[in-house]
Amino acid sequence: MNKRVYLDNAATTYVSSEVLAEMLPCFNAIYGNSNSLHSYGREASAIVDRARDRVAHAINAAKSNEIYFTSGGTEADNWAIKGIAHAYSNKGKHIITSAIEHHAVLDACHQLEEEGYEVTYIPVDKTGLVDLTELLRAIRKDTTLISIMAVNNEVGTIQNIKAIAKIAHDYGIIFHTDAVQAIGAIKLDVQDMEIDALTLSAHKIYGPKGVGCLYLKNGIRIENLISGGNQERGKRGGTVDVPAVAGFGKAVEIAVRDMTINQQKLRSERDYLLKNIQEKIDYVTVNGHPHQKINGILNISFDMVDNESLLMLLDMEGVAVSIGSACTSNSAEPSHVLKAMKLDDDIVKSSIRISFGKNTSRSDLDYVVEVLEKAVSQLRSISAVTKAGRK
Repeated sequence: MNKRVYLDNAATTYVSSEVLAEMLPCFNAIYGNSNSLHSYGREASAIVDRARDRVAHAINAAKSNEIYFTSGGTEADNWAIKGIAHAYSNKGKHIITSAIEHHAVLDACHQLEEEGYEVTYIPVDKTGLVDLTELLRAIRKDTTLISIMAVNNEVGTIQNIKAIAKIAHDYGIIFHTDAVQAIGAIKLDVQDMEIDALTLSAHKIYGPKGVGCLYLKNGIRIENLISGGNQERGKRGGTVDVPAVAGFGKAVEIAVRDMTINQQKLRSERDYLLKNIQEKIDYVTVNGHPHQKINGILNISFDMVDNESLLMLLDMEGVAVSIGSACTSNSAEPSHVLKAMKLDDDIVKSSIRISFGKNTSRSDLDYVVEVLEKAVSQLRSISAVTKAGRK
C-alpha cells in the first residue's frame, strides 16, 4: 500500500487541532464535575455553558437553554422521536417520517409501532426529495410529530425543511429534523426555518465522537429518555462529558465560521473527481439530486460492478469509501435509501459513497481515479467472463 486516502468523511472525521486544543485542559486541569457546587465544578460548568452558547448561536436558537447535550446523534434522534411521542400521546399516536431517514430515526419509530403507535413512511422521488403532496395526504387529526432529515447521509440531497416545517405547524404538529449531515454544509436557523427539535453530532464536523445535542424549542414537552440524575436541567441523567462537550462547542463554532470557504473547497474536490471519473470510466451514474445537495457527498454507481467487491479493492490500495451509511456497514442488505428512491437494482448494488474532507488534496483525488479505473476494469472483466460462462 503506497498511499492512503480517506474519503469517508460522512461517516466520521478526524478531530481538528483547534478542537483538540479546546478539549485538552478539560482532561487534567479543569476536571471537576460540572454539576458540583464547589469551584472545580463551577469552572467545568462555565466550559459547558460556553459550549451551549456556541451551539445555540450556530443554529440561531432563541436561548441557550434550548440545547441539551447527548452522547451523539443517535441518542438525540431516539430522544426526540420517543420523548415527544410519549409526551403528546394524549393528543394522538400517529407519527410521520420519510423512508430514507437514518436508522436512528427509523428504528425508534419501529419501536414505537411495537407500543401501538402508527407511523407513516413518506416516499421520496428518484432524487431523494420527500414528496410534499404525500406528506399532506398522510397528515391526520392524531398526528403529533413529523421528523424529516435536513440532508440525507447517503446521497446528500437537501430537503425542503422550511416548507415541511410550515406544513407541520399549519396543522399544529411538532417538527423535528436530523441535521447531523447539515451543520457546516448549509445554513441552519431554527427560528427562520420554524424547527421545533433538531439533532446534531460532533464527529461529523471534526469534533470528538460520543457527543451531540438535541435542540428543543422552549415550550415543547418531551419525556426523558435517560433517568438517573438532574443533569441537563433535569432532562438527561448522567455526568456531563466536559472535554467532549467543549470540543463539540468549538467544532460547531468552526463549522459555521468556516462554512463558506470549506464548502467552496469541497465543491471543487467533488467536481474535479467526478469530471475525471467520467472522462476515464464509462457507464457511471450519479445518484441524488442534481443541484439540491451538499458538496461533500458524491454517491456514484458503476455499471456491471459489485459495490462490495469494489470497496475491498479500493481498500487494498489504501482508498477508504463506503457503501451506504457506516451504521449499517455490517449488513449485507442493499441501501434502504437508494431502494426508497426506486433506483434499479443494478444501480443500487453498484453504488459507493465518496465523502470529501478538509484535508483532501488534488494528488489524493488523482490517485483515487487511478485506483478506481483499475478496479472497475478488473471487476467488469470478471463480470463479463461470468456472464459469458452462464450462457
